[in-house]
Order: sequence, then structure tokens, then C-alpha cells
Amino acid sequence: MTARKTIPSPEDQVLCLTMADVRKTLCRVNPRKAAGPDNIPGRVLGESAEQLADVFTDIVNISLSSAVIPTCLKTTTIIPMPKKSPVSCLYDYRPVVLTPIIMKCFERLIMMQIKDLLPSSLGPMQFAYRPNRSTDDAISTSLQHHTKKLSLLGINTSLCNWILDFLTGRPQSVRIRNSTSSTTTLNTGAPQGCVLSPLLFTLLTHDCAAMHSSNHIIKFADDTTVVGLISKNNESANREEVQRLTAWCKANNLSLNVEKMKEMVVDFRRAQSDHSSLNIDGFNVEIV
Repeated sequence: MTARKTIPSPEDQVLCLTMADVRKTLCRVNPRKAAGPDNIPGRVLGESAEQLADVFTDIVNISLSSAVIPTCLKTTTIIPMPKKSPVSCLYDYRPVVLTPIIMKCFERLIMMQIKDLLPSSLGPMQFAYRPNRSTDDAISTSLQHHTKKLSLLGINTSLCNWILDFLTGRPQSVRIRNSTSSTTTLNTGAPQGCVLSPLLFTLLTHDCAAMHSSNHIIKFADDTTVVGLISKNNESANREEVQRLTAWCKANNLSLNVEKMKEMVVDFRRAQSDHSSLNIDGFNVEIV
């Protein structure tokens, strides 16, 4: 798949990173970090930061100006690690994702530039991927829809094109001990193990907000909670909010894991009324 990029206008300013920033990022590489598919250890990058900064600055700036990332920097190796013992099925494994460390450095530098947009753009109910908050995995997105949202947030066309290239044409293989699977090229989703993925997921979901004044949608990465105040036994606003959230997910190419959904009803009245469970796509949500 070839990503469909937008031709930048003459006024579009291409992001350009400085050698000082690249050198500083290389110096901060964790020497114990596991090497990616390129087998270049973090220790080598850190200890050779002074010698490598010049050439890596050229590489990343050429990549930004052309909106093309070398395929070798997008290559991913997945190592399945058991969550428990003994393992009885595929779901008992957790994927450990290895990507080139130098690409993580590039992503970190570009993320710093994008983050300048966030304080005024992100919804106040997103509590992950922010300064001094924790992170979680990101899930798949529609590429064109995603880049359109980035553009609406003020990210210029050249950088949107670079991000589109970042999300497509990603070779991935699975390694178990000394055996490696054949390579599959991924063209959708926010890739695991990448520095930029959590931030991109946050930007994708920033417009997921409650419509009714009595409701709130609280987001922590890909975990979402709809909080609603039910007055006089009228649940219509809360039910409609859940249906709007379901429709928003479908419109944004996101899948709800209905089997993991739970509904909690807090009722302090002495005479509590019956409460029917939510039904989403024919599935009754468990009340806890």
C-alpha cells in the first residue's frame, strides 16, 4: 500500500531538527535498552552520540522533508512472552515489540514538536499520555481520517505526510527463540512499541466528548468511562450518550470490546428501582 499524501502548499514549513537536539537525544539512550531488528544496541548510540549526531540529523531531516521513512527504520520484531504458566492459549502471551532504537530517538524529537499543540487542543477528560501521567497501548485508526484530524489541530501538511508514512508500510515478524516468521507488512493501526503511537491515539480521540450536560466521558488511553447522572429515573440521556459513543467509535474505525464492558449503578436511595442492562450491538452489558 502506498500512502496517499497531500501536496504541501508553498507556505508549508517543513520541520527541521537541529544537530544539538539529535545529539542530546542520543546521549540519553538507555544503554540497557534491547536492540531492535537492526541489532544496534543503545550503548553504541549513546557512547557514539558526538560522532553520529551529524549524519543522523541529515537522515531525519531528509526524511521529514521528503515525508518518507526508510523501511529499515519501520521494521518491527514481536517476541511473545507468557503472561502466566502454564500457557494454554494465544491469549496467555503478551507481545514484546522491538523497534530500532534510533527510530525511537527520531520519534521522541518529533513528538516534542507536536506536543506544543496539545495543552489547548486535547480534551480535559483524557488522562493518559500527558506530562506526569501513565501510558497504555494504542489501537488501530483510519489513516486518512487520522491525518485529517491532525491537520485540523494545526499540524502542517508536510508533518502530516510524514506521520502517514510512519503509519504505513511497516514490516513485522514474530521471533520465538531462534525461529523467525515470514514478514508481514502492516498499513493500518498505531504500531505497538513506538514512541509516537500513544500521542497519535490521543489526538485521534480528542473529539470524543459528552454531548449532554449531565454526562462526562473520561478517557485513559483506550479505556473509556461514561459517567452519567440519572434524575427522576430518567435514563434517556445516559443511554443516548452510550449510543453516541458507539456510533463515534464506528465512524472512527475503532472497535468496542463489548465483552469487557461493565456497567456500575450507584443508587443511594432507600427504595431502589429496577435497572435494565445496556444493550450494545445485541450484547447485554454486565451490571456490577
